[in-house]
Amino acid sequence: MNQTPPPAGGAVDPQLLEILVCPVTKKPLRYDRDRGELISDAAGLAYPVRDGIPIMLPDQARKLP
Repeated sequence: MNQTPPPAGGAVDPQLLEILVCPVTKKPLRYDRDRGELISDAAGLAYPVRDGIPIMLPDQARKLP
């Protein structure tokens, strides 16, 4: 069987994704399933998702180029 691997950070509840916003800008986030990150285009930050739990701490976010 050909199964796709799970997302890098684990699956995130779609209902949770609908209500989460960037803690810095309060703007919506987009989910990058391949990298397992929540992306804030407004802040230029990528918040990691670990075991399906978004880590919404700015000091834990990766700065986007």
